[in-house]
Amino acid sequence: MFSPEKVIIADDHPLFRQALLETLKERMSSTKWLQAETVEELDKLLLSDSDSDLLLLDLNIPGAHGFNTLIHVRQHFPQIPVVVVSAYEDIDTITQAMNYGAAGFIPKSTDVSTIFTAINKVLSGELWTPETTSSSTQPDSKALVAKRIASLTQQQYKILLMFAEGLLNKQIAYDLNVSEATIKAHATAIFKKLDVRNRTQAVIVLGQLDLTETDFSQEISL
Repeated sequence: MFSPEKVIIADDHPLFRQALLETLKERMSSTKWLQAETVEELDKLLLSDSDSDLLLLDLNIPGAHGFNTLIHVRQHFPQIPVVVVSAYEDIDTITQAMNYGAAGFIPKSTDVSTIFTAINKVLSGELWTPETTSSSTQPDSKALVAKRIASLTQQQYKILLMFAEGLLNKQIAYDLNVSEATIKAHATAIFKKLDVRNRTQAVIVLGQLDLTETDFSQEISL
């Protein structure tokens, strides 16, 4: 099996993340492993380690809004293949993830042997999904939303996420160490790219790619 030099694992569940890490280390002993528990931590790693060979991404890490993080990563770091590792196992979610640029989709219930097979195929330049995945495409409306989200710069996307958190322009300016006028200028650009008139509508657009809320009480099986 090909052993990548550097892999990022973005998952906020410590038990699952550590179980996955220890499992992968057994066969990828020379790989450098980087970990992120939030979208903010992931963004920092992507900037500092843009030469990573692979990103294993949980769609539900704090700060994420469904498929938006996947779309953002694929737009700004296209050289890094993304494998979604998720508790969501329905065909629609898997299909959407692949349509939005994932190189693979691994349900968290997948056995260890299959996980290695999936990662190996992706590292070899192939795509991998569970056998039951359909080949349907996204409705035009969601494809348009994804295109608009992807058009945002990294800074604009970060500000949009802060809008979703309910932060005021003054708070955002302070957190990003820029002027309030700069935030207003970014907001105007964001509204134009998303074809909306205000913050509320922008956050609604962001939410259109959220995952369906489902209660997952999954046991760690690695």
